[in-house]
Amino acid sequence: MEESEDVPKDFIKLKSEKLSVDEVSELVISPYCGAVSLFIGTTRNNFEGKKVIHLEYEAYTSMAETEIKKICRDVRIKWPSVKHIAVHHRLGVVPITEASVIIAVSSPHRAESLEAVMYCINTLKASVPIWKKEFYEDEYSWKENKECFWVNSEK
Repeated sequence: MEESEDVPKDFIKLKSEKLSVDEVSELVISPYCGAVSLFIGTTRNNFEGKKVIHLEYEAYTSMAETEIKKICRDVRIKWPSVKHIAVHHRLGVVPITEASVIIAVSSPHRAESLEAVMYCINTLKASVPIWKKEFYEDEYSWKENKECFWVNSEK
């Protein structure tokens, strides 16, 4: 395969079905890359001493996809060697231990893919209109991302 045949691609998906680590990681594999880095954000069973039952996500889908595309563009400027990027985010109910978000990045060497994955998740949490509701045994709470720029600018 000529490298020109393996053009860099971005795979962005917001969906209500269970996310697959295998599917996301396979999207970014390239014969020109020796590194695939993954971030998997899962639902934990507790928050500040409260028992979490599940999470629920809502999004302004078209705007969220546009913002994720911007993140991918920024990654390619900061780390030009990055080959493929995949960002899958779950919407709706996400049970304990299941993935809410999976991000995968391939690059020739590990440093670029690791740095790019960290940049992707931190920027996603700060700028993408996806909202999380945490359900506890007897109540629920909308959660703010501490990275979220529009929340912090109002304080």
